Amino acid sequence: MERPAQPVVTVERVDHHFGEGDARNQVLFDNSLQIGAGELVVMTGPSGSGKTTLLTLIGALRSVQRGRIDVLGHDLSRLHAGDLVAVRREIGFIFQMHNLFESLTALENVMLAMKLGPCPADQREQVGRHMLERLGLGHRCSYKPRALSGGQRQRVAVARALVNEPKLVLADEPTAALDRDSSQVVAGFLKDLTVNHGRTVIMITHDSRLIDLADRVVNMVDGAIRSNVVLSEAVAICEFLRGLALFEKLSPAELTNVAAKMKRVAFDPRDIIIREGDSGEDFFLIRDGAVSVFQTSAGPNPIATLGTGQCFGERALIADEPRNATIVAANAVVAYSLGKSDFRAAVAASPSFRDQLYEIYFQRQ
Repeated sequence: MERPAQPVVTVERVDHHFGEGDARNQVLFDNSLQIGAGELVVMTGPSGSGKTTLLTLIGALRSVQRGRIDVLGHDLSRLHAGDLVAVRREIGFIFQMHNLFESLTALENVMLAMKLGPCPADQREQVGRHMLERLGLGHRCSYKPRALSGGQRQRVAVARALVNEPKLVLADEPTAALDRDSSQVVAGFLKDLTVNHGRTVIMITHDSRLIDLADRVVNMVDGAIRSNVVLSEAVAICEFLRGLALFEKLSPAELTNVAAKMKRVAFDPRDIIIREGDSGEDFFLIRDGAVSVFQTSAGPNPIATLGTGQCFGERALIADEPRNATIVAANAVVAYSLGKSDFRAAVAASPSFRDQLYEIYFQRQ
């Protein structure tokens, strides 16, 4: 059986603080995250929410205080300062401040970074020049930073970060200093790295245009990850929800909020998903496969079969009563689940949802 690929980044129960004693200020609270190869991840959230702190921990620029961070197969929480330096050489960094060497040309700045990479010395000029050309700076290779615009300097910094083909790229507002056209060039280049080269990019940004390129959006508030949404999954969930009478009156924003809280779960054939008489804790939406519905009063044969796009489990959550049937996976099943508290929060947040839900429920009596 083929094993799933190891995540490029794993964050488990990470806390972090600055200062000591009375001046101690905790800035990260119990954060967990897993990111695979080929993902472009956008981190959002208000200023001071902990995004940059978490990014610098993933980049081995700070030491892990509590919890565990594994990056490219290295457990950062177990490494000393010298070992962290070695890990940083495997990562490409793009920050708001470009930090170019003013005495070197754009090409020389890029070639300097290549001394830490695998490119042979006699090929560095050609490779560095090609990288700058891809970012629209082929005609500026011989220019020093003071002769470049702010946006051009930032693109040189991007070229320097990516020229060694790192498996992981960490970017903090990489397009903040760029005009629209330059921003699209850089964003397209980062997307190409993930799609065609299997690289992983984690990017902090407030630029809504870049979110359209993301595979996953991670939102942080007050030092904690509040949502972690795989966009393709979220879109699929919203499409499924729109087809259900329970959710058909929800606005796109309300549907998105519900989808963000749903978790993907898998069941093997004959797994019991819900047992009659148990308390209701989850609502389920079937993505793939089918389930059989059994009731004790009806005997050993199923009374119904549910398939892709259908849901079950809502009645017990609405009425706060035990499950009225047993649900068994008829084959391999992939579903999305929504816990009781999140289900009820969705109900409370949307009067239209609540009214529609109760109307449907009472029609079934």
